[in-house]
Amino acid sequence: MAVRYGLLSTHPPTRCGLATFNAALAAQLTGAGGWSGGIVRVTATDEDQHPGPGVVHTWSAGSIAGWLKAAEALNAFDVAIVQHEYGIYPGPDGGDVLPLLRRLTVPSIVVLHTVLGAPTSGQRALLEAVAATAGAVVTMTDTARSRLLHGYAVDPAKVEDIPHGSAGHADAAVPRRSGSHMLTWGLLGPGKGVEWALRAVALLQDIDPPLRFTIAGQTHPKVIARHGEAYRAGLHRLGAQLGVAHAVDYQPQYHDEETLGTLIRSADVVALPYDSLEQVTSGVLTEAVAAGIPVVATTFPHAVELLSDGRGLLVPHRNPAALATAIRRVLTDPAIAARLSRPRTPAPRWPAVAARYAALAARLIAASAIDAGREARPAGSRS
Repeated sequence: MAVRYGLLSTHPPTRCGLATFNAALAAQLTGAGGWSGGIVRVTATDEDQHPGPGVVHTWSAGSIAGWLKAAEALNAFDVAIVQHEYGIYPGPDGGDVLPLLRRLTVPSIVVLHTVLGAPTSGQRALLEAVAATAGAVVTMTDTARSRLLHGYAVDPAKVEDIPHGSAGHADAAVPRRSGSHMLTWGLLGPGKGVEWALRAVALLQDIDPPLRFTIAGQTHPKVIARHGEAYRAGLHRLGAQLGVAHAVDYQPQYHDEETLGTLIRSADVVALPYDSLEQVTSGVLTEAVAAGIPVVATTFPHAVELLSDGRGLLVPHRNPAALATAIRRVLTDPAIAARLSRPRTPAPRWPAVAARYAALAARLIAASAIDAGREARPAGSRS
């Protein structure tokens, strides 16, 4: 019997990492093999509220007690998969997700996109309550799992490890380019550390053939809502001040999977100079490694976990000199570039990742049916 999946998350046309993740997972769970399902989309008040394909209900941040109708919509399915990130749901720290979970009558899987190493008391209490209410919680990295089990009061039996999926950009065509090409991509905003990459490019102007740096992606919608395009404008000013504007290709548009795959495969090195000390999951990092492109990244948790075995080079935060040195090594030493590019066990693709969610959902549904059967037996009856 086909399982009907209800997924709660931001979702396209919203453009953010969570929406991209949810869309990729939903496409596999609800669109293949005759399975069915639907999306309960979470939106900010200033977003397009029009329901796109697959969206069965929209939970707007401006609606009072919107979690109630969102829960009702999810209860129409066999299992609910809830993407969790602080701040995407209404309430302090996104706390309105908790009464929604408590309102569900179907099994629930909560996918943790952030597990903070130093949470506030409110963030810790919320995540512990979410984990206690959910049927299962999913972490995507060893770091996230370790932080959750050692830093929070959660039931270890509820914690499932399912890695972030990849789109398989390693199969994309490799375009010809003259010169060296460095790439960073994803939604832009403070904390991405692109300013440090620009300063590193200024230290690499002697590279032959010349280095070209592509910054691909739109500004994060929440950043635009609060600060407009101030961060992007600051990058343009900095590039001009450093005398590297001619070497930088700003691509402020959203790239579809095919275009992005070609862009990734054109890179000689991917730079991820993030400022964050907390980022336990990065879809951009996952895709870069899966595509076999050498990565130079700061020591944010997911990078330390994924690159320490030789898939890339790690550098200190906010240190353009160290960043430039590592990039130079990749671009000028063929042996290092070959070592960082050689095939390793790839990140699982989305169909394999979705199959693990489906297996977890099936276990929860079966356990729920057994519990329901026990509750329905008359007192004193025997099995």
